[in-house]
Amino acid sequence: MLDLRDHRRNYESHSIDSADLHADPVEQFGRWLQDALDLGVLDATAMTLATSTLDGIPSARIVLLKHFDSQGFCWFTDARSQKGQELASNPEAALLFHWRDLSRQIRVQGRVEKMPEDAAESYFHSRPDGSRFSAAASQQSAPIANREALELKVKQLQDQYPAGNVPRPRDWIGYRLKPARFEFWQGLSNRLHDRLVYRPQGDGWSIDRIQP
Repeated sequence: MLDLRDHRRNYESHSIDSADLHADPVEQFGRWLQDALDLGVLDATAMTLATSTLDGIPSARIVLLKHFDSQGFCWFTDARSQKGQELASNPEAALLFHWRDLSRQIRVQGRVEKMPEDAAESYFHSRPDGSRFSAAASQQSAPIANREALELKVKQLQDQYPAGNVPRPRDWIGYRLKPARFEFWQGLSNRLHDRLVYRPQGDGWSIDRIQP
């Protein structure tokens, strides 16, 4: 067993206040994401997607944010996957962005909906050939005998569509989380971190500080 009780680091950043934040949490998210991109943070658009079954058994994984706006946060995946099946029965989910180099996290909670078919179609055909063939060959989360069997499925599709025009699988779709709560977390010294929470209020959002 590895004892991790003394494994820690000190956070050295500037404190934030509600006055420092944009009134619109989506705009504020964009500012922090841009900071991460400008700093060259690896996989700055990676987010943890947490879902659960209808009876409350949770699961989480990393997916990539592909679009965000006032309507929500979007990604694409196979609806037959574990996350797709869980979202079909329980569309409540949460996202977590973590940018270690900035000592920042953003949590977003809300309800997930499917995106229009044309959005999935457009994005699928914008992807590199290899990614499209992999998505078309794989029934995500389903068992398979071995890696060779999976590679054979890809090879068969490549032989069938030598020009690279493999069609989008019907179950490869887009999802959008419509936010109902944001938390912006800034790591600070002595674990006295800043946590600012946005909640819907009328036509806008309230901002409250919560304790670390």
